[in-house]
Amino acid sequence: MITSRGLNLLKIVYRSNQSKIGINAATNLRPVRLSHGHGVYRDIPPEDKTWVYAAEVMGGIMWWWILWHFWHDFGHIVGEFPYPDPSQWTDEELGIPPDDYSEPAVRTL
Repeated sequence: MITSRGLNLLKIVYRSNQSKIGINAATNLRPVRLSHGHGVYRDIPPEDKTWVYAAEVMGGIMWWWILWHFWHDFGHIVGEFPYPDPSQWTDEELGIPPDDYSEPAVRTL
């Protein structure tokens, strides 16, 4: 997530440093065109292939990092202690009342 936000920030800085003709640099607004029956508030220019490739590479590095640590440091996710044997738990630990326990009376209104 930090990487994708960083790439967007770099893209904004890169585009703001370039001079653009016909576009308001403060808001990146273009004129509204109503010739085809619908209004377009903002035209989104196509992404540069450089940014697309950079995002794909960073996403690949991120997934490699996650999957590598899932495989090699699995104890961080599931815990580093042995799982207890459930057959050894007592009824008291499980919250099961004793056999001679009588149910409380239910009041009706």
